[in-house]
Amino acid sequence: MSGLAIIGGTGLRSLNGLEILRREVKQTPYGEPSSPLVHGLWCGKEIVFMVRHGVSHAIPPHRVNYRANLWALKDIGIDKLISIAAVGGITSELTPSRIAFPDQIIDYTWSRANTFFEDGIDRVTHIDFTQPYCEKLRQTLIRAAGEAGIEALTSGTYGATQGPRLETAAEIDRIERDGCDMVGMTGMPEAALARELDICYATCAVVANRAAGRGREPLSMKGIEANLKVGIMQVQHLLEHVIPMA
Repeated sequence: MSGLAIIGGTGLRSLNGLEILRREVKQTPYGEPSSPLVHGLWCGKEIVFMVRHGVSHAIPPHRVNYRANLWALKDIGIDKLISIAAVGGITSELTPSRIAFPDQIIDYTWSRANTFFEDGIDRVTHIDFTQPYCEKLRQTLIRAAGEAGIEALTSGTYGATQGPRLETAAEIDRIERDGCDMVGMTGMPEAALARELDICYATCAVVANRAAGRGREPLSMKGIEANLKVGIMQVQHLLEHVIPMA
């Protein structure tokens, strides 16, 4: 097949209304993906859905097998991929439950397997990562948000941190000075691996909380979960408009 896949992050482990056709367990040269690939019909179109952190949400960000996930999707012919990701809002515009479509990324992660180009290669390969997200798919997300009446932030820089802990206030100060608008833990190496495989990749970020030192209330998982519940409802609505366009 050639088509669209969606990777669900924190808060999105299923798609309401998805007519499941089959579940596929893939083995890859890089190990086992986070979850089975769920093939289904949604909004009249066949898509594939994968859960980044596993069906029981037991895989922390730094232990996600990003290479296996991306390789499995490419192997079945996926050429467009929408990543759903929970983030902390750094800038004032990114309030809890708001949706954003980043157009740049800064990588603060370390020691993650971050390339396919390392073993058994006959030449050194460099990818152009000037624009880390697929602009065509980003624009589709932006148009769909407009149709759905969702006031999304249409650009921004995503700072990818190691996790699983949340950041310190000083770290967020530094990340903001670097130019980041939001912070998350799964943006890299996922975006770069997609580029290596020539998959058109874009992120729909959902603000789960104000980043450390930016909110008035102390960070709590209860608050994060409440914000995500509202934000994910918007994501579901957004995707219903995206699927026919993609």
